[in-house]
Amino acid sequence: MTTDAFAKLDAVGQAALVRSRQVKPSELVEAAIRRIEAGNTALNAVIHPAFEQGLDRARRLDAAHTDFDDDTPPLLGVPFLMKDLGGQEAGRPFHMGIRALKQAGWVAAEDSWFTQRLNAAGVVSVGRTNTPELGLMPTTEPLAWGPTRNPWDPARSPGGSSGGASAAVAAGFVPAAHASDGGGSIRTPAAHTGLVGLKPTRGRSSFGPGAGERWGGFSCELVVSHSVRDTAAFLDAVHGRMPGDPYAAEPPGRPYAAQLGLPVRPLRIGLMTRAPGGGIEVHPDCREAAESAARVLAGLGHIVETSHPDALDDPGNIWHYITVVGCSVARALEQTAEKIGRGLTRDDVEPLTWALAELAATLPATKYIASIEAVHLLGRRMEAWWQGGFDLLLTPTTAQPAPLLGALDPGGDDPIAGWVRSAPYGCFTSPFNQTGQPAISLPLHFGASGVPVGTQLVASFGREDLLLRVAAQLEQAAPWRDRRVPGSV
Repeated sequence: MTTDAFAKLDAVGQAALVRSRQVKPSELVEAAIRRIEAGNTALNAVIHPAFEQGLDRARRLDAAHTDFDDDTPPLLGVPFLMKDLGGQEAGRPFHMGIRALKQAGWVAAEDSWFTQRLNAAGVVSVGRTNTPELGLMPTTEPLAWGPTRNPWDPARSPGGSSGGASAAVAAGFVPAAHASDGGGSIRTPAAHTGLVGLKPTRGRSSFGPGAGERWGGFSCELVVSHSVRDTAAFLDAVHGRMPGDPYAAEPPGRPYAAQLGLPVRPLRIGLMTRAPGGGIEVHPDCREAAESAARVLAGLGHIVETSHPDALDDPGNIWHYITVVGCSVARALEQTAEKIGRGLTRDDVEPLTWALAELAATLPATKYIASIEAVHLLGRRMEAWWQGGFDLLLTPTTAQPAPLLGALDPGGDDPIAGWVRSAPYGCFTSPFNQTGQPAISLPLHFGASGVPVGTQLVASFGREDLLLRVAAQLEQAAPWRDRRVPGSV
């Protein structure tokens, strides 16, 4: 097997080569580094290369694992990239897209719990990927690091905030990469780049030791990948409570990877192709992505009918979202100031970030608590639809295809209004960050422009098992695992 062939394998496939002694971890990592060096200049996906550190770890894994048994790490030697937002790595940059941290050359003091779990699974981090400042935009164009380009069409964005991660995986640099999601930031870029993107249940993995939750519980972490089996394998690697966490999702009854071969009874699935509230136009390509998935699901024996939770149409949802995120941004800027040892000015961050922090400063603490209470009520109202007889909700992942770079600039006199105008890229995803439910974007469709368009499935709280089983069904019925960007490295 040539090194070029590694790029066509998913993470589970690469790990299998190591376990069968066909390759060493260092060979996989060396090949990934060559691919990054060959393709990253055009995409600007990897902003903090860590090639020497990655090779050093891979060589240590070579020496440590000469025999293989049930205790061998499941993803041994798989090259990987961390998003530069969360997933802290001791001694490596941690800038969150913020210019002030870049200028200060800030590095993380310790590994996050999430990073520790990935390391224990055997992956080898070779760098960190680009992200919009504090993960706020559904496009990856931070002023600090410049735009990341979509491998399927370099004039377009790969989405955000895990845009660097998604561009890197879609281009074949690594088989999977760390991603996080506070309003759609795993699912949206997965949809724009033809990948699988699962947003886990709230509390499925830990933000420790630095935090108990992010964005009032809206945010979570996992990966973007080419295959359902990779997504399941990584979820198996990272799920679980760190001692001292304020809360955690109930553990699964069996490993997620073991869910994929299980039979799926006929499910009742609601189909929603208009945007929540009805005020946002849904592009025909995005509507067709959901409708074509509905036809495949019906062909698999599931019952698909037009239906959705009424609570999705509540116009107050977005304003509670803005309140919680704005207050979280203000706190993040306080923490940034503490790190660099001085107060921040508006010149240290982007206009949207500063505007959200200023908005938060006008809100009494009781306003934040009221929004949290409203979000919790939304979760109960939403869950009633699932408890009323539905198993899954099917939607487009986004209301519009991947935007052209520069199209979602939130600058101007009212950056928050500009941010709200990007709602077509979060209207189907952000409600489930508020409720904490698991949701997955699947690459079942291409639009007229030739760029991937995602389809979202949403399950009841804690039911990643069901999402993964149905996603595996769809992957078998309409295979995508081996699909790659033409001409990618």
